[in-house]
Amino acid sequence: MTWDTIILGAGAAGMMCATQTGGRTLVLDHAKAPGEKIRISGGGRCNFTNMYAGPENFLSGNPHFCKSALSRYTQWDFIDLITAHGIAYHEKTLGQLFCDTTAKDIVAMLRAEITKSGAELWLETAITNVTHDGTSFAVTVEKSGRREALTCTNLVLATGGKSIPKMGATGLAYDIARQFGLAVKDTRAGLVPFTFSDGRFKAISGLSHPVRATAGETTFDEALLFTHRGLSGPAMLQISSYWHEGQPITLDLFPDADPFEVLRTRRQGYGRRNLSTELATLLPARLAELLTDQWQLTGNLADQSDVALRALCDRLHGWTMTPSGTEGYRTAEVTLGGIDTNALSSKTMEAKAMPGLFVIGEAVDVTGWLGGFNFQWAWSSGWAAGQAIAARP
Repeated sequence: MTWDTIILGAGAAGMMCATQTGGRTLVLDHAKAPGEKIRISGGGRCNFTNMYAGPENFLSGNPHFCKSALSRYTQWDFIDLITAHGIAYHEKTLGQLFCDTTAKDIVAMLRAEITKSGAELWLETAITNVTHDGTSFAVTVEKSGRREALTCTNLVLATGGKSIPKMGATGLAYDIARQFGLAVKDTRAGLVPFTFSDGRFKAISGLSHPVRATAGETTFDEALLFTHRGLSGPAMLQISSYWHEGQPITLDLFPDADPFEVLRTRRQGYGRRNLSTELATLLPARLAELLTDQWQLTGNLADQSDVALRALCDRLHGWTMTPSGTEGYRTAEVTLGGIDTNALSSKTMEAKAMPGLFVIGEAVDVTGWLGGFNFQWAWSSGWAAGQAIAARP
């Protein structure tokens, strides 16, 4: 069977691309349903974009690569699309936009747009081989127990990264890219919780607190969540993308205030109170108790000199620790690294050395922050490739 375009992967980027390509387009996916990551994202309501999405919100070996696609298909373009489909949405925080009802609305919208474009979608289809004979691509698939040979002029890699393997994530895009001579940068889990082998936070698992979290030179002000295994929550997921194994992280438990003057003032009227008791007036009680134990804080407030109080506050502003690792691809929201942007056109997403081969979405070495940015990259890169394919004679 001959097609103009075959898209490998019916996720966010692949489906968006299929809405734009025109011609005879086929989308292939091994899953039972398209857009599974869309369906489960945002607690089932899909954080589909961010009002403030821009190039500065993405990590890449080439920070300029994402600019073209993001500027030509913006968050406002996608908002116009869902508005045209009558999908209600709201801003949750920091520009994050969610569906009012269900993420399934986004999947249904994309399926409707694919149908409108004339593209076909084959699910539960395994890709077993991909080759190129100098003129066209040949894709061998297995569907319903039968093997079929397909050919196409344009092949789009939209199978994502390695994140959440239980949902079927694999490194297929990387394997195909290498097969055609494209370089692939080392990958690692991103937007992922930290783990500590000593279980130091088990006693306060489930407790949340706003912090300023730092890894290397990068800082985020968001919520921290203590877990049985370590540290999670938006602040931790954000800095995990900038963290490398063996590197310390730092937490500021008072990002917008300094407790020094408060403690010094309370020392005058409540000097006989235990230091840990006073700390519990400034922090959640269970967290104050844990710090008291771990830092071996003793004595009454009156026993603390200004120097001692300053030293304590410095520790509260700079609680430094080194995670054992992260939870890895098992729970990671994204995969850092991937197909080297130097191998691709930033305008069309086409491989420079292999005409007709396009790479979009998470498979590319472009990774967004938490908060709808990775979906926006999927929409923008998918649109850019689709437009480039549609413009061909």
